[in-house]
Amino acid sequence: MLTSVPVQYSAIPYKKDGQTHMQVSVRDNNVDQALRALKKKLQREGVFREMRLKEQFEKPSEKKAREKAEGIRRARKLARKKLERES
Repeated sequence: MLTSVPVQYSAIPYKKDGQTHMQVSVRDNNVDQALRALKKKLQREGVFREMRLKEQFEKPSEKKAREKAEGIRRARKLARKKLERES
């Protein structure tokens, strides 16, 4: 049962036992807003992507190819942003 406690809303990671934990405070019993904040934070941290990758075994050669493609994508994005800043 939820109680009506006016708590500041925040979604901040904190360390405990050497692991990062996520804490979301609910303000004015607005659970929907807290859930949205939690989902956004998890998305930003890459938790959903990591879960999807761990659902199935990935061969080492596939992992290497994926990581190489991700690096190329990051480099192109960085170059594109740099070019936009210069022009």
